[in-house]
Amino acid sequence: GDLGMITAQDALVLLSWSGETAELANMLTYAKRFKVPVVSICSNRESTLARNSEIALVLPKVPEACPHGLAPTTSAMLQLAVGDALAIALLERRGFSAEDFKTFHPGGKLGAQLRLVQELAHGTGQMPLLSVGRPMSEAVIEMSAKGFGVVGITDESGKLIGVITDGDLRRHMAGDLLAQPVQEVMSRNPRVIKGDVLASAAMEFMQDHKVTVLFLVDEAGAPVGILHIHDLLRAGVA
Repeated sequence: GDLGMITAQDALVLLSWSGETAELANMLTYAKRFKVPVVSICSNRESTLARNSEIALVLPKVPEACPHGLAPTTSAMLQLAVGDALAIALLERRGFSAEDFKTFHPGGKLGAQLRLVQELAHGTGQMPLLSVGRPMSEAVIEMSAKGFGVVGITDESGKLIGVITDGDLRRHMAGDLLAQPVQEVMSRNPRVIKGDVLASAAMEFMQDHKVTVLFLVDEAGAPVGILHIHDLLRAGVA
């Protein structure tokens, strides 16, 4: 009954090792009646299936791995390989992108990996930020209040020029630490990321550079968000 959904705008890909599978007879009859093109994958060029196909992909007749030569083992793997090759060729021909994959496969781990960084990042109000010239006492308060273990430092134009981490605090621990200006303690040229990067790429970037927090910046280098590795893990990106 569901054959009625198939029209001449579609194509049937029919698989049969012998090319004489009785269950395919009705499908072939329907295809011929309504001019539905048939692509066959079988091992017999002279079979009913191959002879009635617009395109016949004929596989080599190799012995089955089954010791009795009966169970479809080697033949099933050959057909699977050809099917995968066809799928990838079609994907490339149509220009199917990772963004398209995300649209049509939004769930599960794969969907999580295809999400963009900006979808998982924390926005402006949650970013720990201070401008140059502020004292370290404010940096410690900001770091503790926002809970990311880092403070971003911006210049007069709003561009992110450095970060202060827990490690920076330990390296500069001294009696006058809290009175020092933030630019004396910060690490310059921090690692940053753009919001349109895939979450899976962000995870790889964090692992490669051994960081747990990244600021998102715009084209001008101004911070627009912050991403913690825990955000990626909660989303299922691992």
